[in-house]
Amino acid sequence: MSIFSKRVAYTVVGIAALVVTAYVYQSRNGAESAKSPWAGRAATPVVVAPVVMDEFVDSIEALGTALANEAIIVKSKITESVVRVNFDDGQMVEKGDVLIELMDVEARADLDEARSTLREAEKQYDRAANLVKRGSATQSSLDTALSDQERAAARVSALEARLEDHRIVAPFAGVLGLRMVSPGTVVGPGDEITTLDDVSIIKLDFSVPETFLGALNTGLDVTARAAAYPDRAFNGQITAIDARVDPITRAIKVRAELSNSSGFLKPGMLLTTTILKNRRQSMKIPETALVPVLKDVFVFVVKKGERGTSVERKAITIGARRIGDIEVLSGLKVGEQVVVEGTNLIRPGSAVHVVGDEEEKSAPEMAKRKPWQS
Repeated sequence: MSIFSKRVAYTVVGIAALVVTAYVYQSRNGAESAKSPWAGRAATPVVVAPVVMDEFVDSIEALGTALANEAIIVKSKITESVVRVNFDDGQMVEKGDVLIELMDVEARADLDEARSTLREAEKQYDRAANLVKRGSATQSSLDTALSDQERAAARVSALEARLEDHRIVAPFAGVLGLRMVSPGTVVGPGDEITTLDDVSIIKLDFSVPETFLGALNTGLDVTARAAAYPDRAFNGQITAIDARVDPITRAIKVRAELSNSSGFLKPGMLLTTTILKNRRQSMKIPETALVPVLKDVFVFVVKKGERGTSVERKAITIGARRIGDIEVLSGLKVGEQVVVEGTNLIRPGSAVHVVGDEEEKSAPEMAKRKPWQS
């Protein structure tokens, strides 16, 4: 056989081998495709969610310090020794309860003497008045008696007030702090005896940047949380806004009042504060439905027609964000179905197959597969 004939024979054999290989590959590929649940389907599997109405609220966050509604350091006005202590550490007291009694023997003696002097001055005035009526005394003697009586009465009032200073009472209802004195202790002006706090209401002071000044006003709802109670929220309202902006921090101080009937909050605690404003009902979609393109935001909306189900890309205007959800201001209607899984596999006009728990148990997994994996 000539060299030319051998080359022709080899060429024919090679072509035949290629044909056989292609046939085997096509047969295997067809068999594998027949096993796929999506075989013969041109539609892309997607997961959708409806556009619904929900409540949204704008918020501003800040750190604040808890203060008692009323708070004082209980001190003595005079220098005297303690006779009796009528409270325990952390005790709840009512307005007017006597907390401390000081030695008052000398004060009472002075008061008794002043009262005796007053009684004598009143008698002298009565005598002078009778004498003036009979013409036996001049008007000037009556005026002198009246002046003596008034001075005696004034001294009695002063000593009665001084005697009251020997009894230290609670000026308002609240909870006492730690006791700093004992019976026999000599206390003087400025010496701390204990503290008294009204914690039925907690005042919360916090600073807000001046850029938010236009959004602040009294009556806005406030929610506060403490690190000590991470699962508990304390609700209140803004009651006052400072008249000045700090020129250094460019922030303004705001005060809110929180109900503390539970007694969990203590003065001095650091609270994370959230100001809630502009409550409203808006359309809501899952955050995973968003398809950003440059500065615009789109979603794929499912459309059902005579030829099947397809998607339409719509531009939307979004508002507030929260974990997992997006507020939609315009571009959608309530009840429309938006694609939330599979957006990376479709284009405007693409045919889709909506999967769900009833139709396909493995819908989330199928929606994540690539076309060549189906």
